[in-house]
Amino acid sequence: MLGRVRENLSMIFPRTKCALTSEALPVLDEAFDSERQQYRSDVILKAVRGFAEKEGLFDRVLGVVDVDVFVSGLNFVFGQADCPGKTALVSLWRLKPEFYGEKPSLEVFVERSTKEAVHELGHTLGLEHCGNPFCVMYFSNSIFETDRKQSLFCGKCHLKVEAAVGMRGEKR
Repeated sequence: MLGRVRENLSMIFPRTKCALTSEALPVLDEAFDSERQQYRSDVILKAVRGFAEKEGLFDRVLGVVDVDVFVSGLNFVFGQADCPGKTALVSLWRLKPEFYGEKPSLEVFVERSTKEAVHELGHTLGLEHCGNPFCVMYFSNSIFETDRKQSLFCGKCHLKVEAAVGMRGEKR
């Protein structure tokens, strides 16, 4: 599944190299909120940030976890990112069709995971949430909103991505 998401990211960000690392970081016990039975995404993102700084090999690092995550003030999040920055986090927990009582579907799972990965990486490029409900940068408050939006940037957000990563060939 992660290989398929990597392939999708390579197509969406064609002038970048996307690689999977075999190094796995443990989900930290201090991230777990026993009252909520969820993990604090900010604590996990901090660990991803530490990995990125230690390695120093990557322009951006996307951490992927299979636990339920939240930020203060929200019931859950699909991910979190430094905006702008070099690190992002995506949780697979609520992206699986089975979470919603549906039959397992690898295609749906890959599509949802790709959308949320692109969304969080968009934040690392400095993009904020977009008001276009079909743009990948639209804030998903539910899986229905994730399913509705595209895995691509709207025209306005695409121009911001081009400026940030030089997708027209310029070095930035």
